Amino acid sequence: MAMGANITGVKICGITEAVALDTAIEAGARWVGFVFFGPSPRNVAPDVAKMLAAQVPDGGPGRIGLFVKPTDAEITRVLDTVTLDGLQVYAPEARAMEIRARFGLPVWRAVGIAARSDLPSATGLDGLVIESRPPAGSTRPGGNARCLDWGLTEGWRAPAPWMLAGGLKPDNVADAIMRSGARAVDVSSGVESAPGVKSATLIRAFITAAMNAFRA
Repeated sequence: MAMGANITGVKICGITEAVALDTAIEAGARWVGFVFFGPSPRNVAPDVAKMLAAQVPDGGPGRIGLFVKPTDAEITRVLDTVTLDGLQVYAPEARAMEIRARFGLPVWRAVGIAARSDLPSATGLDGLVIESRPPAGSTRPGGNARCLDWGLTEGWRAPAPWMLAGGLKPDNVADAIMRSGARAVDVSSGVESAPGVKSATLIRAFITAAMNAFRA
């Protein structure tokens, strides 16, 4: 599951239904993500996530749980029910390291940036998710469907494997990959027909466009 230095791929995040999961697997997603954060329209109950995660075949996409400033109890409650291969967290570096040590799973830290100086120069974690900072007053973390200035990461000496997120869609992901130098991308709202409702057509189109760009 972990993002090794040579791993290239697509993460489809915010999966709540079997059709989206099946499409992501069939289309070649490298990771699938389940959101455990109440305010999100993509929040999924642990028992539902359990059923979905169990449908991932051996050797299939890595199963990633997304958490926002979680307590140990919140993570434990999910892991007691759902089999996950890694955690994506919105938390400071030190807290993310505590989570990694406590639960023994690979941890990626989501980092919102507005300037090149915001890019991490060091980390003890397994990976980074780089996206734009949430807008002022936002009730949710993450890119909130807003694109990062992709040129900010060009030539960046990343301290760990990283993926690009925020505002990505089938019609812009190829340009984002070319301009940012990303070798992995993460999408959620960009493959939805409505908030929290994934589109099989958009999932396929996104993965195809991204993989073609990686090969180019």
